Amino acid sequence: MQVDPDRDAKLQALRDMIQSKCRNPINEGNRKIIVFTAFSDTAQYLYEQISDWAKKEFGIEAALVTGTGRNQTTIPGLRKDLATILTSFSPHSKERPEELAHEGTLDLLIATDCISEGQNLQDCDWLINYDIHWNPVRIIQRFGRIDRIGSPNQRIQLVNFWPNMELDEYINLEQRVSGRMVLLDISATGEENLIEQQSGNQMNDLEYRRKQLLKLQDTVIDLEDLSAGVSITDLTLTDFRIDLAQYFKAHPGKLEEIPLGASAVTTSEDADIPPGIVFCLRAEGAAAGKITDSGYPLAPHYLVHVGEDGSVLLPYTQAKRILDRLKRLSLGRDLPDATACTRYDKETKQGEDMRHAQQLLAAAVASVVGKSEERAVASLFSPGGTHAMKGEFAGSNDFEVVAFLVVMPGAST
Repeated sequence: MQVDPDRDAKLQALRDMIQSKCRNPINEGNRKIIVFTAFSDTAQYLYEQISDWAKKEFGIEAALVTGTGRNQTTIPGLRKDLATILTSFSPHSKERPEELAHEGTLDLLIATDCISEGQNLQDCDWLINYDIHWNPVRIIQRFGRIDRIGSPNQRIQLVNFWPNMELDEYINLEQRVSGRMVLLDISATGEENLIEQQSGNQMNDLEYRRKQLLKLQDTVIDLEDLSAGVSITDLTLTDFRIDLAQYFKAHPGKLEEIPLGASAVTTSEDADIPPGIVFCLRAEGAAAGKITDSGYPLAPHYLVHVGEDGSVLLPYTQAKRILDRLKRLSLGRDLPDATACTRYDKETKQGEDMRHAQQLLAAAVASVVGKSEERAVASLFSPGGTHAMKGEFAGSNDFEVVAFLVVMPGAST
């Protein structure tokens, strides 16, 4: 039986969702929605079936972005280039000048993954994955368009449409396709050792993706949650990587000159950033291999924010939130915080008494290796000792302090 738009239950479900959102916005006055699909033909189909309906029923303007030169909008005269469409959809985050406000505002964006990275679209508070890409990295990259610092929304909603089949059946389909690709490679090259090498790697990858998809399907995920090997952090650090690349380009060789164990001191006037120390640790030797096996994508480096009382405020699995805090603390500060440095020098007797910092470091390392022992960290703060000696920290072997930031309490705290 041929399925046409009148018999397309999935399309009708999407319409119902858009209708519900427009009539009952989760943030007052916000009717913006992004619908993602992996296929440009599907995006074109959805635009044709929804754009005129949404404008007639709810008075909202829509746009189609596919990256194939077939962009469309329902606003007459609006330019169809990517920058104009995205700025009209998210004028606040894109900082659209007032003099361009007459161009109009888009509230419904139907797009492919051509905009799944590097775009700030946090004016929107509702994102729908109309289809599930087999790689969960792509799914969370899409979510990252609206789940961003600077969002004016109190709440955001992320929705997945799952295939009408058991997830294991879906993964097995991918597995069969990948297996056939391996056989084609072998028949083309005639190399006998290729089957073991390639099929093993592909099957391991498929199993990894299966666990990720099951995690996304069965639970409500904190985007920084890395339990069960779900590499979510790797999906949300794009902006920081871009910033770092730009810094490397503007300041060649500068970061390479910074020695291990470098530190800085600052003051937090932000109630959301408690005082303590943010550590950047690097696992070495056997510890690096052992902890890397957990599937953590930033290994062997680990960021941990430890409070003044030794409690772990943000564990290494929350790397993005830690980086967000670091950015908020350092943005616009090109010079050392002289007042904070003076206070910290006084507390530590010019760095001679680092016992409190050692205790916080012990908590940071313990949170990474999952143990409560607090041995072998004193040497990390001794002159020339950024190292924990091998074998001294049970189960972890070796850590280095790459850098740490001391966050002093503000005057009001």
